[in-house]
Amino acid sequence: MTQDNVMAQDDRRQQVLTKAVFRAAEILGLTQAALAKVIGISAASVSRMRAGDYQLDPNGKEWELSALLVRLYRGLDAIMAGDETALRAWMRNPNSDLHKPPVELIANVTGLTQTLAYVDAYRARV
Repeated sequence: MTQDNVMAQDDRRQQVLTKAVFRAAEILGLTQAALAKVIGISAASVSRMRAGDYQLDPNGKEWELSALLVRLYRGLDAIMAGDETALRAWMRNPNSDLHKPPVELIANVTGLTQTLAYVDAYRARV
């Protein structure tokens, strides 16, 4: 594989995850400010990302956190059978097992991973 092919493949991966994280945030009911907090970048960077002027860094924490957020969305989407209204309600309502609404928990790394583990465990039961 040539250097140009590798660069094109990396660029494509960045485009795909950037698009996926925006779609996941939208369906989860996250604002741009909330998305910025979850993935650890500035609100200005999120705005630039939406405009296509900024791509997630595959070597940065923003990449890992974005991948976790997309994974959370995919798990919830599977549990909710694609019902976006139910998914948003689950994110906003207090959860007796998690002790807070998931939307509040995912604002930091520990809460995001805890919420993801909860969803993964629930999916394993189904």
